[in-house]
Amino acid sequence: MRAILPPLLLTLGLLSGQTLAASAEQPADIRQSGFVYCVNGQVNTFTPQKAGSGLIVDTLAAQLYDRLLDVDPYTYRLVPELAESWEVLDNGATYRFRLRNNVHFQSTAWFTPTRPLNADDVVFSFQRIFNRNHPWHAVNGASYPYFDSLQFAESVQSVRKLDNRTVEFRLAKPDASFLWHLATHYASVMSAEYADKLTASDKQEQFDREPVGTGPFKLSEYRAGQYIRLVRHDGYWRGQPLMPQVVVDLGSGGTGRLSKLLTGECDVLAWPAASQLTILRDDPRLRLNLRPGMNIAYLAFNTSKPPLDNPEVRHALALAINNQRLMQSIYYGTAETASSILPRASWAYDNESKVTEYNPRRAREKLRELGIHDLTLQLWVPTSSQAWNPSPLKTAELIQADMAQVGVEVKIVPVEGRFQEARLMDMTHDLTLAGWTTDSNDPDSIFRPLLSCAAIHSQTNYAHWCNRPFDNLLQKALASQQLASRIEAYTAAQHMLADQLPVLPLASSLRLQAYRYDMKGLVLSPFGNASFAGVSRDNAEVKKP
Repeated sequence: MRAILPPLLLTLGLLSGQTLAASAEQPADIRQSGFVYCVNGQVNTFTPQKAGSGLIVDTLAAQLYDRLLDVDPYTYRLVPELAESWEVLDNGATYRFRLRNNVHFQSTAWFTPTRPLNADDVVFSFQRIFNRNHPWHAVNGASYPYFDSLQFAESVQSVRKLDNRTVEFRLAKPDASFLWHLATHYASVMSAEYADKLTASDKQEQFDREPVGTGPFKLSEYRAGQYIRLVRHDGYWRGQPLMPQVVVDLGSGGTGRLSKLLTGECDVLAWPAASQLTILRDDPRLRLNLRPGMNIAYLAFNTSKPPLDNPEVRHALALAINNQRLMQSIYYGTAETASSILPRASWAYDNESKVTEYNPRRAREKLRELGIHDLTLQLWVPTSSQAWNPSPLKTAELIQADMAQVGVEVKIVPVEGRFQEARLMDMTHDLTLAGWTTDSNDPDSIFRPLLSCAAIHSQTNYAHWCNRPFDNLLQKALASQQLASRIEAYTAAQHMLADQLPVLPLASSLRLQAYRYDMKGLVLSPFGNASFAGVSRDNAEVKKP
């Protein structure tokens, strides 16, 4: 699950300007031995648990690491990954995992493992997150935004090794969503042996910037703001990845990335702008994948600030926004108007949900009735395209124009990168254009990170909305293993959100991916980026346009 406007989780002078040298000399032409994946983003940490969102979760985690469980991108079911099997005990309060044999960690320029993965690695990875007294908990900061928003430090009583291949989690109470959270990329498994080596040399801070995982590719070279080179992990437990290397190009955004795709400098373009679809479809050298995505774009009201602390004011402002125009001008048919914070693909989506009416006349009347005059609001907006919104700044400008029609002045404040956390923590914003994608099909992976009281502290609840009855509904849904009971609780939660409107759902967009005609084996998952292990290149010729 990925929040936009992400917190900065490390004091990453560690990563800014950092260059990691390649472990081996690479061919001058990447196409002889790999491919170039172009994406707009930045790296604040190489540890997914420490990230609120961003490139590490959206792209890199699936290459560098594995999790206990995965979600099948076609059936949306939980499937084994590092755990070959699992048991649910005590009505969902105890979970026991049996680990695979002979899963090897990557050998890198900074670490050579002496043993395969075992239960110690799983215990270390999760104890670091959940146990505030663990010696590694505060290394590079004690923030684990996704798990903090779920209050896992309070809900997980213990994680322990039963034998080398068996790990058991005990929870304070049953939690029907627990397995789904372990299937997210935030729950990647790290090397305890690598951590021990860094502790012995007093270099613990290295852990989150020089990664070691069990995934199909390992980090070879990183140049901040330019590119990341990944090379094949030959000992990968699923079998050798097909491509020797992948270069993740960070060097340009917008039309610059499209130009690179057209000229062949990029082989894959992640999240192309919807406005570029005609170009992409008409070029015989290119292919385009589209899939429904588990994502939501929304406008968050800072409910801790008057007059936005009044639900009536929030409803009045919502009436001013022309969502249909957003669909036409931003998404070009690649999204549907959202009526709930849950995407329609979710099994708990409330089919009775209604899209907020566009009625500027009624918006002006309501604001006047509420005594709101000469209102000026600051709208904070990410500057780069996202999975949930290809053009956030343009979206902000359209919202600004809509608000002006009802007498509300909106000042757009672009925010990006390492400045976001400080600005969100001081709570001075009025509105935030944000979004969320999830690599879980469980509604809890949207509700709690975005709207629970705990998520205010973890900096993923941009509405700063804390409603105890709403939190109680979420806990009620977690306490039952019965799907009907969970749906009932989540339906009530959606009704409460429609009434209180701490956030205004805007759109749920398709996942888009464009790539050169000769690329094979790319998997476009509704839950985020999939492994590149099965990607290959077909050298067949194609007629140029």
